[in-house]
Amino acid sequence: MSPETTEEDILCPSSNCKEGAILLGIVQPDGHVGFVNQRLYINKEFIQIASAGRSPEKRFRFGNKCMGAACEQWADGHCTVMEKIMNVNGSVKEPSCLPSCSIRPQCRWYQQHGGRACAICPFIITDSSPEG
Repeated sequence: MSPETTEEDILCPSSNCKEGAILLGIVQPDGHVGFVNQRLYINKEFIQIASAGRSPEKRFRFGNKCMGAACEQWADGHCTVMEKIMNVNGSVKEPSCLPSCSIRPQCRWYQQHGGRACAICPFIITDSSPEG
């Protein structure tokens, strides 16, 4: 964490679609997330439109304040999302060029795992549950 970033400033890069969240990216037809270059904050109108049909979290990625211990992905004082994925894909290397990201300086995953998290991030869909 940089000296100017506090724990209260840390953002979760896989949050839910709710007012005030940041639109991080759009899930592409091939299943990876195409990131938005600038910070776009979600409003009620976006939520209403995005909620028609499939879950917004199946089609978009959102960022919001990290909930820390209040999140089901939190254990032993840290977010476990990247840890779980890296345990399965241990050969993930930090890319020479990091993908575009509007929250990187405040991203929980980046804070914990650096650029290796950025290599995996485009492949994470917040709601990957089966449709039904």
